[in-house]
Amino acid sequence: MIDRKLILVADAVLTMDDANSVLHDGAVLVEGGRIAAIGPAAELSAANPGVETRVLRNAVLMPGLVNAHVHSGFLRGTAEHLPVWDWLTQHINPMHRVLQPHEAEAASWLCYAESLLSGTTTVVDMWRFMDGSAKAASSIGNRLVAVPYVGEHPDYNYFDTLDMNQAIIESWHRKADGRINVWVGLEHPFYSDDAGHRRAIEMSKRYKTGFHTHCSEARIEVDGFVQRYGTRPMFVLDDIGFFDTPITMIAHGVWLDPDEIRLIAGKRVSVAHNPVSNMKLASGIANVREMLDAGVPVSIGTDGEKENNNFDMFEEMKVASLLGKLRYDAVQPLDSWEVLRMGTVLGARAIGLDHEIGSLEPGKRADIIAMRTNTPRMTPFFSEGPYFNLHHNIVHAVRGSDVALTMVDGKIVVDDGVLLTADLQEIIAEVHRVAPGLFARRAAFLAANGGDMVQWTTGSPA
Repeated sequence: MIDRKLILVADAVLTMDDANSVLHDGAVLVEGGRIAAIGPAAELSAANPGVETRVLRNAVLMPGLVNAHVHSGFLRGTAEHLPVWDWLTQHINPMHRVLQPHEAEAASWLCYAESLLSGTTTVVDMWRFMDGSAKAASSIGNRLVAVPYVGEHPDYNYFDTLDMNQAIIESWHRKADGRINVWVGLEHPFYSDDAGHRRAIEMSKRYKTGFHTHCSEARIEVDGFVQRYGTRPMFVLDDIGFFDTPITMIAHGVWLDPDEIRLIAGKRVSVAHNPVSNMKLASGIANVREMLDAGVPVSIGTDGEKENNNFDMFEEMKVASLLGKLRYDAVQPLDSWEVLRMGTVLGARAIGLDHEIGSLEPGKRADIIAMRTNTPRMTPFFSEGPYFNLHHNIVHAVRGSDVALTMVDGKIVVDDGVLLTADLQEIIAEVHRVAPGLFARRAAFLAANGGDMVQWTTGSPA
């Protein structure tokens, strides 16, 4: 956070307020890490004489994007062309078996750098050894919801534990001027025993923080819940008590049926929609239209680098829109405004931070990005008039590389496409340095264990 005043001026300001207001030749006054005022550039400058002004020509200001479900990592391009369960047993779970804290931290530096460079200011990261992730976020400047990858079951002792999760809450929750929040996490409800479920719920209530888990990503999970509990996943989570926490966010939710959607719509439950990951792992197409119509806060997430293979939320918004059209065999099931809200203010609501971020409004945190408009992808560009196309171009044409400036909490962390808060090449070099060791240890583990691992779908319970 910075205390100085700064006026940002651009060709247009996309506020994402309740009316989706757009100001042509607009400006934002930033003071003390918050948005102090928004208005026409001439009026705002006249009302604040002598205040430092940054004029961004050929640019649009908008809220920083919220990536609601991420896993730090550096398996990019090495775990390809497999359905989700083979992918887990042959690549992901063995990686967690051998992952070391310094490698986990290097992965978070890489993830957060890529995110800031592409206009994502808030990341919900489910990862391991998250003391290193919090250190990375504190230094590099992004807003982080840290969700430890927890396995609270004897057969999942290669994930973090609830003891580790509690320690991170006590060390980092609301630190870095409030940029870092720590939630309670479970990799999956099946990765915990009953005692772990009870403790996770109690921790979330005691620390007044959120709870996040994967659920209903693949069709086979529904059968697993019915076999174990006699009913579908959301009803099980409700019966266990997870929906009594301050906020619960479900990652994926691909296979929620109408009854489950009605249930979670009446609870403090949100869903992180991961369209690229769901396509890559052949998980299915989520019923996003039904969830939105029921009032469920649906956000957008990229998932991890290994299941995407990038953290570009502009690409993710485009795919969310197109996948919605494919799912419903219609051209307008998710219009550009809806998708933009999922990536900004509705995403903020899904993580309980819409009072602070997600839109450009006075009083909110100054998490702001500027996109270039003088690119082929944004041409023609109309921010007003009968051919207004700003929202359509952002969703369907822009790429993360079009981001010129990223501000978090009033601090500029990316300027003219350059990361200011860390040396990007040093981050990349560190990953190149540590990655071979991780891959070698994973290969050795797999060679010693028959080239695979048992997953809950092939055994009971793991």
